Order: sequence, then structure tokens, then C-alpha cells
Amino acid sequence: MRSRYSAFATGDVEYLLRSWHPDTRPTALTLDPAQRWERLEILNATDGGLFHQEGTVEFRAHYRHSSHTGVLHERSRFTRVDGHWLYVDGDMK
Repeated sequence: MRSRYSAFATGDVEYLLRSWHPDTRPTALTLDPAQRWERLEILNATDGGLFHQEGTVEFRAHYRHSSHTGVLHERSRFTRVDGHWLYVDGDMK
């Protein structure tokens, strides 16, 4: 989760697509260069440990877009594929 947040913050589209599960991965991803990610809060995590194959992370990601500030609140689902955690999808809160 933290690595995907960092990829959004730095504009690393290649990493975001690589860390997205192939069943739900978009064919392309365009990030808005005017949006600045400022802070990540992890609110809750379930499973996702060494012996799990699935897990969820609930988070708030704070951003600024032009003169506006906002918060993305989501519960994301991840699954482990070949030893790597991949983002599946998320529910906006």
C-alpha cells in the first residue's frame, strides 16, 4: 500500500500498473500532474501477513489540487501472486 501511494506521489505510472492485478488493471493510466499527494494515513489492515494470500488496507490519502485540498478514503483489496502483493480493487468510503 505504501509503495503504491509513493508511486502516485512521484508519478510512477509503470510501477502502479505493474502492482495492479491483471484481472482489474486498466490498459493505461494517466495521472493529473496538478494533483499533489501530501500524506497517507493507514486506518486499518486485515490479513496481508506472511501466511496470507489476501488482505485489505483502509486508508486516507490527503491531496492538494490547485488551491483545493481533499481526502481519498478507500478500503483496498490486495492479493498475493507469485510472492508479490497486487492491488485488486477498492471501495471508496
